[in-house]
Amino acid sequence: MNYQNPIIRGFYPDPSVCFANGKYYLVCSSMQYFPGVPLFESEDLVNWTQIGHCLTRPDQIALQGVSSSGGVFAPSIRYFEGRFYMTTTNSTTQQNFFVWTDDIYGEWSDHIFIDQDGIDPSLFFENGKSYFMSNGSDAEGISGIVQCEIAIDTGKKLSPSKTIWQGSGGRYLEGPHLYKIKDYYYLVAAEGGTEYGHMVTYARSTSPYGPFEAYPSNPVLTNRNLGGFQIQGVGHGDLIEAPDGSFWMLHLGFRQTGRWTTFHHLGREVFLSPVSFHDDGWFTVGTDGTTSEYVEVPFTYKVQEFKTEYTFCNTDFEKDWCYQRHPSRENYSLSQSQIILNGNSISLDDVDSPTFIGLRQKEFCCRINCDIEIDRGEAGITFYMDENHHYDLAISKYPEGFRVIVRLCIGNIKSIEAEYSLGDSNRASFIIDSNSQQYSFYVKSENEIIHLGTGLTRYLSSEVAGGFTGVIIGLYALDHNSINTAKFKDFKCEYLHE
Repeated sequence: MNYQNPIIRGFYPDPSVCFANGKYYLVCSSMQYFPGVPLFESEDLVNWTQIGHCLTRPDQIALQGVSSSGGVFAPSIRYFEGRFYMTTTNSTTQQNFFVWTDDIYGEWSDHIFIDQDGIDPSLFFENGKSYFMSNGSDAEGISGIVQCEIAIDTGKKLSPSKTIWQGSGGRYLEGPHLYKIKDYYYLVAAEGGTEYGHMVTYARSTSPYGPFEAYPSNPVLTNRNLGGFQIQGVGHGDLIEAPDGSFWMLHLGFRQTGRWTTFHHLGREVFLSPVSFHDDGWFTVGTDGTTSEYVEVPFTYKVQEFKTEYTFCNTDFEKDWCYQRHPSRENYSLSQSQIILNGNSISLDDVDSPTFIGLRQKEFCCRINCDIEIDRGEAGITFYMDENHHYDLAISKYPEGFRVIVRLCIGNIKSIEAEYSLGDSNRASFIIDSNSQQYSFYVKSENEIIHLGTGLTRYLSSEVAGGFTGVIIGLYALDHNSINTAKFKDFKCEYLHE
């Protein structure tokens, strides 16, 4: 049987995976969005269901004033002696920490900080010892993958931080994970930067302290030389063993918008590639060291399914939806019939928490329908990349009545590209069509569907906006003068799976 990559689609970067009690569990980065660290479950490595988040309380993660692409970086999940551990970095405060739970479906603990610098932390357990590693510098100022032993109950360091590997020569050595497989300890890392030069590299040793010998043919996985191929930016991998004894790598990558259009706006996604161990103890990954769109698996799994329709009724507001930083919960009334948002003076352009709730965009091609009603101010649908890059289709109250507007925000250029008068009516039905190259904005009148304009997807891409996130389809409300109430009904996002 074949599966199709990516296996988790949309902005879910930096995957890490573990196996426990007959199932797989996976976490991803969430940056400035809240709740933090999406948590997934799978029985077959191919089909994944989100079961919650690891960081669900504001006191677990400081996000106030965190710019887009700041906040929660590169989590790692591990299972040891009946307990799950998730370790991550708040890149803005430059703090590494972990949380734990004995109930994967329940709440996670308060954070426990680790006194070691760098980002992308990971844990390794063996013989009663707990090893903590990240990319950074040790006490002697040597940069690379830095490791120490810790007390897992308190986070206290039990040994000095020591650099154990400096990579294979690529820039931005990061994302370390340590494993013991048969005779060797394998240290897997990412190099090249999480863009088109991204790659997975690794080294091995007979001791968890090193010295580590680099794989002679590094990188073991990269798509950096595949021009004209949609899947790019492959890297940041985590190994996992399936029950049949086969090994796999969960890793990130992204889909560019066309064969020769080197832009991506859906964010970094989750890919699955096969791993082959050889007689000499080294392993290879993927198809000749590259990630393919379609991969054959030796084990039996449930037929791969992709959800193609998202509504208020078939989504979970605590799992599928997200907020900007820590939301003011009193501004949200969420139900299967409608969402009511109370807008205030915080806008989408502010490094703050506007009244905003969103879903990650998962495919290039989609159609969105939504009916919106306001009493004052502004409310609408935004395709949000960051504070300076978003497209908004909204109803806005003017002195002479209500208007539909299309606003394109590209860097410091913020332009209302189209307006349509609703007169005294404070309701509108919106349609937005998306493909890999552009968004098209429409409003429905009594007798026709009126095209208001377009916005090119490339201006919401990481290549233009920068950063490490992806487009979020957001519902928002705003009022600079007081508080407005906006009602959203009949929301539907339909994807054309390609």
